[in-house]
Amino acid sequence: MGGVAALARAAGHEVTGSDANVYPPMSVQLKSLGIDIMEGYEPQHLDREPDYVVVGNAMTRGNPAVEAMLDRRIPYCSGPQWLSEHVLHKRHVMAVSGTHGKTTTASMLAWILEDAGLSPGFLIGGLPGNFDASARFAESEFFVVEADEYDTAFFDKRAKFVHYQPQTLVITNLEFDHADIYDDMDDIYWQFHQLMRTIPANGRVIVNAQDKDIARMLERGCWTPVEQFGLEDGPEWQAGFVDAGERHIRIANVNGDSAEAMWKLGGAYNLENAVAAVAAAASAAVPLERAVDALARFEGVKRRLERTATVAGVAVYDDFAHHPTAIRRTITGLRNRFPAQRIVIALEPRSNTMKLGVHRKTLGASLNGADLVFIHRPAELAAEFDASLETLGNRLNAFSNYDELVASIESKLLAGDLLVFMSNGGFGGARQKLTSALQKKRSGTG
Repeated sequence: MGGVAALARAAGHEVTGSDANVYPPMSVQLKSLGIDIMEGYEPQHLDREPDYVVVGNAMTRGNPAVEAMLDRRIPYCSGPQWLSEHVLHKRHVMAVSGTHGKTTTASMLAWILEDAGLSPGFLIGGLPGNFDASARFAESEFFVVEADEYDTAFFDKRAKFVHYQPQTLVITNLEFDHADIYDDMDDIYWQFHQLMRTIPANGRVIVNAQDKDIARMLERGCWTPVEQFGLEDGPEWQAGFVDAGERHIRIANVNGDSAEAMWKLGGAYNLENAVAAVAAAASAAVPLERAVDALARFEGVKRRLERTATVAGVAVYDDFAHHPTAIRRTITGLRNRFPAQRIVIALEPRSNTMKLGVHRKTLGASLNGADLVFIHRPAELAAEFDASLETLGNRLNAFSNYDELVASIESKLLAGDLLVFMSNGGFGGARQKLTSALQKKRSGTG
């Protein structure tokens, strides 16, 4: 919604907004754009009656602002509908969907197009390091959008991405998620199949060749040419690491041509994201060598394993991982790049799916690659959550208080450690507090 607000501002509208909890980097971005954010959902926020209200999918009936909007008959629509009607109309939309990797892949794709001189518009659910905002209107033919399968609004229960009508679609992977609105994988398949029905026959669908759930979904019907990508032999688009440290990559296209580059990222999951982005860029006629060369200058994404500080020999990272697959792959990638260093994970199980206990059977195993694990355990989590982590043994440290968690982490850190805070929220400011404590200790003032 912050990105939609930025696009509306760029289109010349005066924009204000209401939210319960705004935190960086989005809060900083909105302020810099002159967008006034009002705390909470008070009816008086609508007293200066707007011409239009764009409603986010976190809003529900009973919310005071929603009720005031309806009672006063103020015109409204969902964010995806507004985007479709006012931004995406008549553009070549390049949508990046899937359970994991959407933000990074969309950011890579936008940067490849930018580097090739195509100046794309984009709307991404994070802040790409190569741009100063998560959204850009632009006048380009091309628009990159992160295509989420979460529902659209309280009055529109379709997945958000069915509004986008892409010409090029990437599906990075499919897993069960969003247990608060979907019952099982069949629900996920159904939503993605509705998306498939919107893609024209002269478009392009780019999918992960190793993902069996994508294959099952496609069996329901596909009317668009499909290209596959992967890290193994067989797909039209292939990628691999040239070195053990995962700094040197090679990507090959459907014609068997290949290109290499040194890059700043690592991890097999990021290489999958990269080859998907390169394949999508080909639908905009970006040559393979140009696309791969652009990856050498890709700066990553805020909160996607972003190193935010190095203090007293400890590298501190901020990471959005909140699903067992993403957690496991992030840890594996760090282990491959830094095999001799301890990996310390601080996890906040904040997503609705995590809180509902859907990941109980896989969460513990996803953390097995870490040397120490610190969990912020909200009181509302069921006892089964604790049982799911028993395999971690004495590596596990659980706290219901953020300050106690920070103090415990600080007491157990060693120089050379890699400390990763994993959350899809603000984590109670724990990362910032820990960084400040380390800085005070180093300066002798703590």
